[in-house]
Amino acid sequence: MDHAKNFLKVVNDAKSKIHETNVVEVKRRLDAGEQFTLVDTREDSEWERGHIAGAIHIGRGVIERDIERLIPDAATPLVLYCGGGFRSALAAESLQNMGYTDVLSMDGGWKAWNTAGYPTAVLSR
Repeated sequence: MDHAKNFLKVVNDAKSKIHETNVVEVKRRLDAGEQFTLVDTREDSEWERGHIAGAIHIGRGVIERDIERLIPDAATPLVLYCGGGFRSALAAESLQNMGYTDVLSMDGGWKAWNTAGYPTAVLSR
């Protein structure tokens, strides 16, 4: 996807203020049974087409509004992902600004997860 220059500027600024991880590390942590909340920040339609098994969905457009109700403990370890790691970086910065202290953005996001061939889930209807 060809992203707008100013969007990338905002994303790169956010990335300079947050911590990132990658799909290999997230998969390792999941396999090891580490306790953290995996949050899919993509749009509803993206989530419905497929997501990482065990993730919860809080879209980027509503995460600031809903996070305290869904995850009230600001010390909860969170790993955020989106399609490629841009929206999750913006969300991670926002959650840090709200006082969440253990937030990671998964670089490469859903695309990298799928490229690696890791397991996914789809909503059943």
